Amino acid sequence: MTNASLGEDPLHQSDAVREYFGDVYPRVLAFAELLAREGVERGLIGPREVTRLWERHILNSAALMPFLGEGRVADVGSGAGLPGMVLAAMDPERDYVLIEPMERRTQWLFEAARECGIDNARIVRGRAEEVAESVEVEVVTARAVAAIDKLVKWCSPLLTSQGRMVLLKGRSAADELERGKYTLRKQRFTGEVHRAGTVPGVEETTVVVLERV
Repeated sequence: MTNASLGEDPLHQSDAVREYFGDVYPRVLAFAELLAREGVERGLIGPREVTRLWERHILNSAALMPFLGEGRVADVGSGAGLPGMVLAAMDPERDYVLIEPMERRTQWLFEAARECGIDNARIVRGRAEEVAESVEVEVVTARAVAAIDKLVKWCSPLLTSQGRMVLLKGRSAADELERGKYTLRKQRFTGEVHRAGTVPGVEETTVVVLERV
């Protein structure tokens, strides 16, 4: 897929997107164009997703930003860099750790950070439970990695005592919270579902925030 395909996305280089991202738009744009150019060939996104990249992936990831609070962020199962690379591009003064177990994907993340000038993103290869001794953060993010109860078990060791988890989820988020309530209680988390807007006309994103009691 080429940048011409990204040009078919009605949000690509739109005034609304430019205004939403403001001063960090060039960094986000560089990542979006790189993902559109190489993502399909490298198995990071499907071929039909290039023409809706901004809504489905970039803005979807960006919707987490208002819920992060303060402190360092670890994006677990970062994969294509969603949401971690997008958030790091938006937030250059904060340290981000992108955790990914697959070698080919960590290589992509290294290359994307370098080519897009996202130098506040540190790439760590491994699973969350494997890197807990070397990574400690105030915030954990994740997108399409696992059910909430599993994420809590895997990611709690990464968090400081007052840490939080900010997760991209689908419409069944409330049901997931209910199914995971015993795990949440055991790990001392409370959970809340939010609907987050970005650009006018784009569907709101479901965000689950888990706060450690």
